[in-house]
Amino acid sequence: MALQEIVEQTVAGLGYDLVEVERSAGGLLRITIDLPWSAPDVNAQLPVAEQFVTVEDCEKVTRQLQFALEVDGVEYKRLEVSSPGIDRPLRHEQDFLRFAGEVIDITLKAPLGAAAEGQVNANRKKFRGTLERAESGGWQIVWSDEPPPKPGQRVSKKRVPPPLQALGFTLDELRDARLAPIVDFKGRGSKAGPPPG
Repeated sequence: MALQEIVEQTVAGLGYDLVEVERSAGGLLRITIDLPWSAPDVNAQLPVAEQFVTVEDCEKVTRQLQFALEVDGVEYKRLEVSSPGIDRPLRHEQDFLRFAGEVIDITLKAPLGAAAEGQVNANRKKFRGTLERAESGGWQIVWSDEPPPKPGQRVSKKRVPPPLQALGFTLDELRDARLAPIVDFKGRGSKAGPPPG
């Protein structure tokens, strides 16, 4: 059996989702797991709290994978099982559904070229913005190239909001897509409510 199949079956059998299998130099086999996700129930009264992979989850998967890989004779020197982290890769349609509305980083396989309109550089391949479902049923990323106001900076209520740009894409056009690793060390920011401006 192929390495990908062994890992997928083992991880799924324990009730986790396989995010990534990566072989590195020196015999390192890195496996990234996540908790399964299902679309939220629109009729639910209370939002479900986000759950995260724990050290105990990683230990359980490591023990089972060591056994499965030994049985199938897979060569490796070191096995590392971890959670996806704050820059989690987005690979499948379900990942995009799960993280719609989040800020992501994408890299296109090819630059925009002649398809670039207006203010976007035709050679640009990397974008950071909010992931949204496009009207066509595909996906789009929405961003503004104007920097956000600095913390504590006064912003006039009469200020015109910066123009937003959108880029539609298909999963086949992407080289890489990841959650943007944005960390707020102040801890006072809230997702509720519109941005200042």
